[in-house]
Amino acid sequence: MKNKLPSILLLFLFLFLPNLVIADSPYVLPYPSAMPGGIVYKIHLAWEKLSQYWYFGDFGQFDYNLKESDKYLVEAKTLFEYNQYLLGYNALQKSNMYFMLTLPDLETAKNHGKDITDKRILLSQAADKHIEILEKLKMEVPLTFTWQPEKSNATVLNIKSLIDFGIGIRQKYL
Repeated sequence: MKNKLPSILLLFLFLFLPNLVIADSPYVLPYPSAMPGGIVYKIHLAWEKLSQYWYFGDFGQFDYNLKESDKYLVEAKTLFEYNQYLLGYNALQKSNMYFMLTLPDLETAKNHGKDITDKRILLSQAADKHIEILEKLKMEVPLTFTWQPEKSNATVLNIKSLIDFGIGIRQKYL
């Protein structure tokens, strides 16, 4: 009986402990994927376009758009950290665009009679995490940046207004 007691205790812990621990899991952003300028990036973009058709249906499109928004937000954050302002600006524009597409997908699902409560909570958590990242970025990046390519006219990137726009659209989803 002495030898079986630790085994019984472990069995009890594995079976009942997960039900006893209830915690809100924070929304986690993905690890940065392929970055612009890399060899794999063009393949990555092609795969992104193809995978859009894999995510069909109301919830599928919601998941796709949220996943892409997360990915491009992380890409923008990483590029801004390395002072790649033009590439970061473009990635943030894509993140904002994909994020704006998430709610219409949920509304379509709701109109089709589906329960969107869990997805709505997920979207709210995502918006909260995105706002947290964007607020940090606002403190770290310049308000504007003048991009001067060789043999072309300069382009002024109003980074602060793009970040504020991103925060604004995400606050609507909280």
